[in-house]
Amino acid sequence: MNRQGDRQVDQPVIGIVGSAGAYGVWLRRFFEQRMGLGVLGHDPADAGSDPPARLIEEADVLVFAAPIRQTPALISRYAQMSAGRERGRLWLDITSLKQAPVAAMLESQAEVVGLHPMTAPLKTPTLKGRVVVVCEARLDAWRPWLRTLMEALQGEYVRTSPAHHDRVMALVQAMVHAAHLGQAGVLRSFADSLGGPAALMPYRSIGFEMDAAVIARILSLNPEIYEDIQFGNPHTGEMLERLGAEITRLRTLVSRGDEAARAEFRSHYLAGNRDCWGDEAVAEGSYTFERVGYLLADLTETRRLSVHLPQDRAGSLRALLHVFEAQGISLSSIHSSRTPSGEVHFRIGFDDGADLDALRRAAEAIDSSGVGRVLERP
Repeated sequence: MNRQGDRQVDQPVIGIVGSAGAYGVWLRRFFEQRMGLGVLGHDPADAGSDPPARLIEEADVLVFAAPIRQTPALISRYAQMSAGRERGRLWLDITSLKQAPVAAMLESQAEVVGLHPMTAPLKTPTLKGRVVVVCEARLDAWRPWLRTLMEALQGEYVRTSPAHHDRVMALVQAMVHAAHLGQAGVLRSFADSLGGPAALMPYRSIGFEMDAAVIARILSLNPEIYEDIQFGNPHTGEMLERLGAEITRLRTLVSRGDEAARAEFRSHYLAGNRDCWGDEAVAEGSYTFERVGYLLADLTETRRLSVHLPQDRAGSLRALLHVFEAQGISLSSIHSSRTPSGEVHFRIGFDDGADLDALRRAAEAIDSSGVGRVLERP
């Protein structure tokens, strides 16, 4: 049995500070169901949660999953309450900023790692295919267990320092959010004369539809997160100044409207930026845009079925596809997604000329055979 002092580190008890939040709930489910670990959780929003004293006493790994602006002070409070008892244990945080939380954790005597999952809590059981930034600050005995955790999470990992992380996040998060919230404000300013997003969507381009989806995503999630990403990152001001300068320059060129302004536009905004990105990055990004466009086109198909496969096992999808083969039906697309409860749903599209009676027979066969459950019929 591997121990650090008198602490067991191969099957540690996990303590989550902020366990009632969205990521806290996801983490509890992950640690309990995916890793088979015991989990304690405290959250001021949950009167029935475990008291902080119990987490300090019993948790081998303490994970801070609290709101960004509250996290550094919260960590400092736990360090004071622990008063050295955290020695030999591991403290983690998963906030969107890293310098202040990591510095606060280093006030303790625990081993310290800052993590930043670059996505909101998923409907999937792991972070497979998602980026997680790792900032190792003080790590020794817990390194093997951290490796086990990262393997279980199945993320795509990038390692950096807290300082570099926060500078990058001013671009990767704060700039993206600021640009889209600015677009949302412009759309709102035109709503009285042209209508809101719903009125504009029939005229959509792929780019507009993608930007509208990002705006809607931001507006649908916790507003406190987006506020803290803007106001809590010390590098946001510099980014906004540069972003504003680029927009102002473009507005000036368009206002001038002469050939010299057009030439400067081509040179600065098109040729210069393309040179900075490089041919390979431009080609890959363009191809990604095309693939998203194909997906959006598939989602407009009017003849489709949505099916849930209750038996998540090898061969289930093949059995489903065999039903369509038996009816002589060709598929034009198939996509999978997850519901908030984690169920996998397959959205299957067909050509406009697909026989409706054959599709209905296929739907009945799917339901009656137990292969799947049809949720949406043609």
